[in-house]
Amino acid sequence: MGILDVFRGVVNGTIHDFQIKDEDKLRSVAESIGIDTAGRETMDIAKDLYTELEKTYTQVEGEIPFAKRVPEKTLELWRKYDLVPRGAMREIMEIMHRSHMGVDQDYENMVRQCSRTALSDGWGGSMVATELSDIMFGTPKPLVAGVNMGNLKEETVNIIVHGHEPLLFESMIDAANDPANIEKAKAAGASGINLLGMCCSGAEVLARHGVPHAGNFMSTEAVVATGAVDAMAVDVQCIMQALGAVSKCYGTKFFTTNRRAHIDGAIHIEFDDHKARECTDRVVEMAIDRFKNRPGKCTIPSRVDMGIHGFSHEYVNYMLGGSFRGSYVPLNDNIINGRIRGVAGVVGCTNPRVKQDWVHVELVKELIKNNVLVVQTGCSQIALAKAGLMKPDAAVLAGDGLQEVCETVGMPPVLSLGSCVDNSRILIACAEMVKTGGLGNSIADLPVAGCAPEYMSEKAICIGQYFVASGVFTVFGVTFPSVEGTKFHQHLFQGLEDQGFGKWGFATDPYEIAHLMISHIDKKRMALGIMGERERKLFSMEDRRA
Repeated sequence: MGILDVFRGVVNGTIHDFQIKDEDKLRSVAESIGIDTAGRETMDIAKDLYTELEKTYTQVEGEIPFAKRVPEKTLELWRKYDLVPRGAMREIMEIMHRSHMGVDQDYENMVRQCSRTALSDGWGGSMVATELSDIMFGTPKPLVAGVNMGNLKEETVNIIVHGHEPLLFESMIDAANDPANIEKAKAAGASGINLLGMCCSGAEVLARHGVPHAGNFMSTEAVVATGAVDAMAVDVQCIMQALGAVSKCYGTKFFTTNRRAHIDGAIHIEFDDHKARECTDRVVEMAIDRFKNRPGKCTIPSRVDMGIHGFSHEYVNYMLGGSFRGSYVPLNDNIINGRIRGVAGVVGCTNPRVKQDWVHVELVKELIKNNVLVVQTGCSQIALAKAGLMKPDAAVLAGDGLQEVCETVGMPPVLSLGSCVDNSRILIACAEMVKTGGLGNSIADLPVAGCAPEYMSEKAICIGQYFVASGVFTVFGVTFPSVEGTKFHQHLFQGLEDQGFGKWGFATDPYEIAHLMISHIDKKRMALGIMGERERKLFSMEDRRA
């Protein structure tokens, strides 16, 4: 909702620190929900787009705007079971009412409302946030960037931004690159200002701007312990509550910036969308002051892991088909001919109950070894980037078929898409695979699977449910919040699939998770009649023209 608020301010001329940077994306998003763009001015289109997307949250009847992007057969199933979200606020109010004592006590009926509420997030709020972020801050394209703590520099003022909303980080990029602030840093004895990301807002600017990433959720306290972090500014979600106390131990300035999220012991500087630089300039100023008075010695690990990030839907289209024939046809064709077995989304948190990064890395290695192309968002992709799996030469770890495709296209076997919010890019990719043809008529027909192997937050359950309701088999690890053997558990793990949706899965071992996903992909290939490799056909010029 915060991104939509800023977009409203931009189109109405009341916010000047942000602007529309990708007009092509603005037009394509508008056209995707039926807004006429021919011969119209940018701001006129933007105002109409805002008016439509506002319905995602406030509408009490009808269907959310991005329902128009859902494959027809999937949408028919949603309508059959009354799952199409009306508006996010309406669905949240309804689920709160249903879960009150003495209201909805039928597990299938409750799950239907859970699905409708979750879909209002995936095909609603998350998709709105991703698309508007691209419009205002630029649509990601692949770029080389580094992750890990070695990106800290002893001779610079080091500032880390951590959280989930890109607004704070986008303004911080401007503040850190302001010549006046750089001069202040140099006057304090620093060689410059070094800006780094953590967690999901870090993953987003990693993909969009190539800002280095210091580490995922499980690294947030350890990075402060280097002594080299002069300031850490946070907004919302996945912020460890002890960061204030840890920062105090090492003299790091720790700031909260969002009115929804105050932390005891933190310095609070309110981030105002209309005066964004007032907050971020103040953070830079206090970071410089801390650099001048750094206590003790910095202990910075030397490791930096480079990789390619920023595979937006638009770039994947271009990568597979070029400027004039951009499409998912090569992807679908290589799934049909068996070089690529299927596609897996491996996403989500890192969890303190398991060895850091290990489950993510071993799971993905097993998937690509079995010719499954992997797409990633959130903290998971930082684990994979640290393991070197987001470089084209990582294709040597893939099976022969996936390796051949990766080497031909020049891409890694693991594609980095952005933050947790950017899971909506995976939904768009699934819809495009259906639209392209040859792999069924609904998302539930596709040889795809999803996984959050180390989930630890409430929002992960919502994300998982919107993928299941969209038709995707989704596996969670570590724990699962239902009791095995109950009717409710059976409904989640089988009953939903019997109705035509996806279903849930659970396992803790990375290799078991991988083969649950591979077995599901093979089941879908069998149903599509594409099991096994197909003979390669050489196209004549007539075939190519056709």
